[in-house]
Amino acid sequence: MIANSSSKNPTHELETYLNNAKSSDLHASKIARLLKQVDEQHFHYYLAKIPTELIGAIALELPDRYFSEVVQSLTTKKLSEAITQLESDDQTDFIQELEETDNTIAKAVFKQLDAEDQAEISQLKRYHEDQAGAYMQVEAFTANINEKVHNVIRNFARRKKNNELENVHKLFVLDDNDVLCYTVGMDDLLIFNVNQTLKENIAAYPNPFTQKEALDTEDIQVIARYFEEYDLIVVPIVNEQGQMVGRITSDDIYPVIHNHATEQMYHLAGLDDNVEEDDDILSSAAARASWLSINLVTAIIASLVIAIFQDTLESIVALAILMPIVASMGGNAGTQSLTVVVRQLALGDIATKDAVRTIKKEVLIAMGNGLLFSLLMGAIAAIWFDQNKLGIVIALSMLINIITAGFFGATIPLLLKRFNIDPAIGSTVILTTVTDVIGFLSFLGLASALLL
Repeated sequence: MIANSSSKNPTHELETYLNNAKSSDLHASKIARLLKQVDEQHFHYYLAKIPTELIGAIALELPDRYFSEVVQSLTTKKLSEAITQLESDDQTDFIQELEETDNTIAKAVFKQLDAEDQAEISQLKRYHEDQAGAYMQVEAFTANINEKVHNVIRNFARRKKNNELENVHKLFVLDDNDVLCYTVGMDDLLIFNVNQTLKENIAAYPNPFTQKEALDTEDIQVIARYFEEYDLIVVPIVNEQGQMVGRITSDDIYPVIHNHATEQMYHLAGLDDNVEEDDDILSSAAARASWLSINLVTAIIASLVIAIFQDTLESIVALAILMPIVASMGGNAGTQSLTVVVRQLALGDIATKDAVRTIKKEVLIAMGNGLLFSLLMGAIAAIWFDQNKLGIVIALSMLINIITAGFFGATIPLLLKRFNIDPAIGSTVILTTVTDVIGFLSFLGLASALLL
C-alpha cells in the first residue's frame, strides 16, 4: 500500500527528501510545496540546506508572500549565484520580483551578474507584460544554414555539457543575418548526412521544416492558443525583421494559461487577481469595495422597481414570498450563459460571425428550461396558495426572466468584447441588474394586472 504523501509530516518529508535524494534528482516544485507547509523556523532552516542552484527556481515556485523571506535569508552574493542558474526568462522574473520586494538589493544583485546575463535581462525587461517577448528565453539551439551537420552536432554536445542549453527540442536554422529559415527536429538532425551542410540536407529532404513562429510583440494569449491549436512544444520568437530573438517552450506557456483562467474567475466575481494574491488587506478591501459599491447601486435600482408596486405587495403577501424565486432563477440561468460565453471567448472559440449563433443557442436553451421550470413553479404556487391566477403570474414572469437572462447572459460579454473590454469584467454586475429588474417588473406588473 502506497502512503498518501499529504498525510505525512511535511517537516519529516522535507528532511528525508533533502537528505536522501541526489542533488541532481531534487525538484524545485516539490521542495516549494513542502516548504509552504512548514513553520517559519523550519522554513529558514531548510532553506539554508537547499543547494544554491535550486534556490532561484524554488523562490519562483513559492507564492509571492514567501519571496521576501527567501531574500532575507540570503546574501546578495548567494542571490546572484542563484539567478545565474536560471534561464533568461526566469532570471528576468526573479529580478523584477526582487525589484518589487527591495529595489536596493535588486540593484546590488544585478551588478554582481556577468555582462551577458545583465544584457539578456535588460533585453527582456523592455517588453510589455502581455507581449510574447516578456515570456521568451533567449537561450536556443541555433545554427547557420551553411554550417556542416557534424559541426552542429559537436556544438550542441559542447553546449549541453556546459549546461548552456535545456529542454532542447528543435534546431533553429538561421541565415547570415540571423533570420529564421527553418526549424529542424532533433530526431531529423540525427539522420542528416553529417558531411553536408544544413542547407544541402534540407534541400534533399521531403519535409519542408517550417513551423509556426511568432513576433516578439505579439499578445501572449495568442501564443498560448498557438500551443493548443497546433499541439506545439516550442515556438520560435522573431522580431519584425524576421531575426530570431528567442523561444517559448510549453513549460513557459502553462503558467500563462493557468494565470489567464484564474484572472477570468476573479473578474467574473469583480475582483482584481493581482490585488487578491497580495497580502495587503487594505488594498484587497479597497478593490472589492469598488465593485460592492456598484452592486449597491444596482440593488437600489431593483428596490426602486419593487417600491413602484408597494401597494400590490401590501395587498397580496404571497408575492413577497415568491418574488425572490423569480429573481434567483433568472440570475442563475443568466450566470450559466454568461460563464459559457466568457469561457468560449477566452479560448478563442467564438468568432465575430458566431455571435448570432451563440445568442440564438443560449436563448433556445433558456426557453426550454424556462418552460419547464415556469410550469413547475406555477403549479407549486397555485397549490401552495390555492390561487390559479397566482400560478399563472409566476409562471409567465419566470419564463420571461429566464429567456431574458439567457439573451443578456450571451449578449453582454459579446458586446464588451466588441468594444475591446474584457468580457469577464463587469458582466456579472450588468447581468444581475437586468435579471433583477426584469424579474421584479414582470412579476409585480403581471400581478397588478391579473390579481388586483
